[in-house]
Amino acid sequence: DKGPDAPPPPPAAKKAAGSFADEAAAQKAGGRTGGVYIPPFKLAAMQKEMAKMDKASKEFQRLKWEQLRKQVNGLINKMNVGNLKLLVPDLFEINLVRGRGLLARAIMKAQLASPGFTHIYAALVAVLNTKLPENGELIVKRVIVGFRRAYKRRDKTLATAFAKFIGHLCNHQIAHELLALQLLTVLLDEPTDDSVEIAVSFTKEVGQLLEQLSPKGLHAIFERFRGILHEGTIDKRVQYTIEGLFAVRKSGFTDFPSVPEELDLVDRNDQITFEFGLDDQLDKQEMLDVFKVDPEYETNERMWKSIRAEILGESDDGSSSGSESDDEGSDGSDESEDEDEDGAGAASWGGPSGVTGGIEKGVTDQIEDLTEQDLINLRRTIYLTIMSSAGFEECAHKLAKLDIPEGHEMELCNMLIECCSQERTYLRYYGLLGQRFCLMDRRWCVTFDKAFEDQYAMIHRLETNKLRNVAKFFAHLLQTDGLPWTCLEYIHLNEEETTSSSRIFIKILAQELSEFLGIAKIKQRFLDPYMAQIFQGLFPKDNPRNTRFAINYWTSIGLGSLTDDLRQHLKDAPKRLREQQMELARQQAAMGGARSDSDSDSSSSSSSSSSSSSSSSSGSGSGS
Repeated sequence: DKGPDAPPPPPAAKKAAGSFADEAAAQKAGGRTGGVYIPPFKLAAMQKEMAKMDKASKEFQRLKWEQLRKQVNGLINKMNVGNLKLLVPDLFEINLVRGRGLLARAIMKAQLASPGFTHIYAALVAVLNTKLPENGELIVKRVIVGFRRAYKRRDKTLATAFAKFIGHLCNHQIAHELLALQLLTVLLDEPTDDSVEIAVSFTKEVGQLLEQLSPKGLHAIFERFRGILHEGTIDKRVQYTIEGLFAVRKSGFTDFPSVPEELDLVDRNDQITFEFGLDDQLDKQEMLDVFKVDPEYETNERMWKSIRAEILGESDDGSSSGSESDDEGSDGSDESEDEDEDGAGAASWGGPSGVTGGIEKGVTDQIEDLTEQDLINLRRTIYLTIMSSAGFEECAHKLAKLDIPEGHEMELCNMLIECCSQERTYLRYYGLLGQRFCLMDRRWCVTFDKAFEDQYAMIHRLETNKLRNVAKFFAHLLQTDGLPWTCLEYIHLNEEETTSSSRIFIKILAQELSEFLGIAKIKQRFLDPYMAQIFQGLFPKDNPRNTRFAINYWTSIGLGSLTDDLRQHLKDAPKRLREQQMELARQQAAMGGARSDSDSDSSSSSSSSSSSSSSSSSGSGSGS
């Protein structure tokens, strides 16, 4: 029937692979949503055939790729506020290194289909970004490129959705807040009805964040909105939306929180922020969405398993060791219970020969609390008072009524500094509170002085944001004379005794002082001869090398006028060295002259003694 020119039938070894590839092709032809339905028995047979296939073959990897795509799409489509925490571990079970293109595409597609769920997808990206920053970076790049393309095409729907996604990425600090300000600037540069509407909705999303991190930038944006209202070139409906935005700002964006409490899953210190701009050349890496044969498939899969185990905290010995420890703990508790029962029995019996084990009537043991529960309660009370007070005067009044015992003043200072450092930006509330305590009693000045010494000694342990807040806190105490300037004696500005962190701390401290007091007044303070001994660490004159280092440092931070005295000292150094050498030579010459005079006196005395002895000997000879 087939004729003499028909090709020979394929070998039997390739039959299974060929049928399997046909099934995969048919499945792929079923559509972008995942292909045609496969009955469970047929799926089980296909999985058996897959297990027999070579893992390096194209057919096997393509089927794995399709399986990966389905799993990613299925999990992303099931995400909501309630099950986000439960589905994240399931998502990490998938190879997100190989499928990061599929993941980015699925998240963006789901966000565009349901913009109301944008905050959920942004929270998911925030969790992924802490463990796999490449995935977060790819999503940020694609969202920025997508917004640029939609804005150029004047596609309002897509531009609004992408702008909302960018806003929530900024709220989770995956993208930098400068991106939000840049986007608003672009939208309001040449205002149209659509661009102003997008800008209004975007400002509502990121307003609370910008109010905390960049209040001046947010103020400039609202001034631009006010200017657009005064121009009156846009539609009345859009003007009403701008007026509504001002009402939202007046309420403090309470109806539009930057990160909802139930989606605040990541510590801000663990988040990785990408500083991309709208004008940057960004690579979308679209080839990651396309299947390609991986020649090192098995090696990469093993690497992903190790990464997954590290992310999820999996270990083979964890369960066994945990069970062993539980068993040991239960055994130990049983033994302790037996010992307690034995001890109770011995106490009731009275011991052998009526001995009661040293416990006599009328003798009470003094119990000493080694758990420091009182100290923990004091710290908790101080923290809750600081965080719940409406103003610094109310807080100072409440803390003063606590009657903190002597010796525990450092607990309040440390808690105040710690709360200040944890804020995203420095709040003047903490500086005013510290100032009030310093002016209240002398002991608080001494305590804050000791706290300054401790903080400066451990400043290398703080992150940049915490370091900035602590420096501004102490600058406030110094500029208001709440803390005596003698605390600056702990700073020694030279290359050996400073680190990069301590130099940043000194820079922020000095710049805050100069901004508040003025360069003339701060220079007068530092040149006070009565305090010269205190400030010799900040302006060293002991070594020309340290002097040059200090001059370069103060000049680099914009306070070079403080180094006039150091420059003059360095300029006069050769002259002083010559004078010291001449004085030393003069002293040596004087010492040499005195030595020669003493030698001449000794020689004259010896000659006189020899002449007297010779005369006496001649007198005795004549007598004889």
